[in-house]
Amino acid sequence: MPSPLPQSALTTVQIVRRYVIAVLSVLFAQLISHWPVIHLESAPVSLFFCAVMVSAWFGGAGPGSLAAFLSSIAFYYSFLPPVDSLAPKPGQLARFVVFILSAVLVGSLSVAQRRTTESLRRTRDDLRDTVQKLMETNDKLTRSEAYLAEAQTLSHTGSFGWDVSTGEQFWSEETYRIFDYDPTLKPTVQLALDRIHPEDLPLVRQVMASVSEHGRDVDVEHRLLMPDGSVKTIRVLGHTSNDRVGKPTFLGAITDISAIKNAFEEIQRLRDQLYKENLALREEIDVTRMFEEIVGSSPALQVVLSQVAKVAPTDSTVLITGETGTGKELIARAIHKRSQRSSRAFVSVNCAAIPQDLIASELFGHEKGAFTGATQRRLGRFEAADGGTIFLDEIGELPAETQVALLRVLQEREFQRVGGNQSLRTNVRVVAATNRKLEAAIAEGRFREDLFYRLNVFPLPVPPLRERKEDIPLLVQYFVDRYATKAGKRITGIARRSLELLQSYTWPGNIRELQNVIERSVIVSDSENLSVDESWFGPRTLASDSPAQRLSERLASQEKDMIEAALAASNGRVSGPSGAAARLGIPQSTLDSKIKSLKINKHQFRKS
Repeated sequence: MPSPLPQSALTTVQIVRRYVIAVLSVLFAQLISHWPVIHLESAPVSLFFCAVMVSAWFGGAGPGSLAAFLSSIAFYYSFLPPVDSLAPKPGQLARFVVFILSAVLVGSLSVAQRRTTESLRRTRDDLRDTVQKLMETNDKLTRSEAYLAEAQTLSHTGSFGWDVSTGEQFWSEETYRIFDYDPTLKPTVQLALDRIHPEDLPLVRQVMASVSEHGRDVDVEHRLLMPDGSVKTIRVLGHTSNDRVGKPTFLGAITDISAIKNAFEEIQRLRDQLYKENLALREEIDVTRMFEEIVGSSPALQVVLSQVAKVAPTDSTVLITGETGTGKELIARAIHKRSQRSSRAFVSVNCAAIPQDLIASELFGHEKGAFTGATQRRLGRFEAADGGTIFLDEIGELPAETQVALLRVLQEREFQRVGGNQSLRTNVRVVAATNRKLEAAIAEGRFREDLFYRLNVFPLPVPPLRERKEDIPLLVQYFVDRYATKAGKRITGIARRSLELLQSYTWPGNIRELQNVIERSVIVSDSENLSVDESWFGPRTLASDSPAQRLSERLASQEKDMIEAALAASNGRVSGPSGAAARLGIPQSTLDSKIKSLKINKHQFRKS
């Protein structure tokens, strides 16, 4: 079935027909529900929901909304007690509101399902077209090879003779053409040698000496350097025989195989191109099947996805680490989708976005009167996620008292609501994430060490975007398609300079920053070729791939690790016999300077 036309392209008749279907669907449901044979208590609701689903599926959001409205009116006046009465029914208001919300939800799901079906159908058609094009390319390559074989048979070959004793030569017209000489010239050995490529001249002289001394047969390829600077490749075949008077004469054939050489190179290029296209197609299929919206095929990302595939079927706690904007929540959702809990809830909590005095209530719920404003009992996120997965983002921001409660959940699988005394059991898988160094927070006393080890059952580091630059073109295309569709624009390509700029940038904000840049570019774009304004990037954050800079960064990182290890071993002390300077074997002033330049907080290593 072809995909539905946009609303602007529909004719008035088609629009009216869709709304008529909506009205008739509701009317049909109303009539059937009053049929005494099937007039059950739950039948009207089911029939009206079916009417909404049919209207939304075939008509879209507008007819679906109309069907939901008409179904609500019919349900209210015909099936809520008092039945078939126009009198107000305040006692049935809750049932009526639930019916309306359910009808809207059913209609929305039907529209979304229809759109998803059409999108999958278009994807399948695009994939079929790509495979067909690859098959056509393969057929063209096969025909090219057949044409090349025929061309070898029909190639022109010149002939020549060489009187070895006198040096006299004769050339055919084709030989003159190959050497690019005037046919009126008298052929000589020197004329031939003047055309030999300088790099091949020693080889040719060696072959000629062998023919003169031993009369050996010849089968050799070499190059000619033409007056216009072009290069030909020729193949020389010949053997020595004696003429009628007994003089040795070398008879040979010379073939210009430049075209054949070029053809073979072209075939190899086409083979390589076909190979790359096959690789690209497989990568495209892999990306299409990729984990939810995780786009990319770089080795760094493949390592992460491999780890996800291994840990997802288990119930182990996962700690996802990585810089901000790297897609840690997408990784968490991928783990949930591939777990045995995928049919249950996935609850996401940003611990940094909730005030510290409310985070415990948000996670574990509270009882009525637990604190000012707690006018009724409230269920927490752990109860909402029961049987499923809870994702605790920015776990390092939890206050100390909440860390204790979370530790109890991980150890004993139970918790208490704020203000309550009853222990509640929970069956929740915990996936946590942070962009901070929890080890440093432990050293500073801001994070519990026992909680860290409970969370760090399966550590899963997510690489920053600068370490997976191979994925940038795929991510750019993904975001361009998304925002161009949303903006109603047609963008078919991206300027080469812009793509180079995107790949050379360090992306401190990672994928989230890239997403913002592409959305901004789509908004300001006035053509089908997307371009990115270079002024949007700070010059200090442009990447440099020079080996010297990479070595400098690695050395600085190693030096920082060594200094921090020495400070940790010396309890943050720099000077003295047991200080970090003595452990490293450098003067105190030098160590102080390095601590300052590397921005190391030496106070964090002091234990109370």
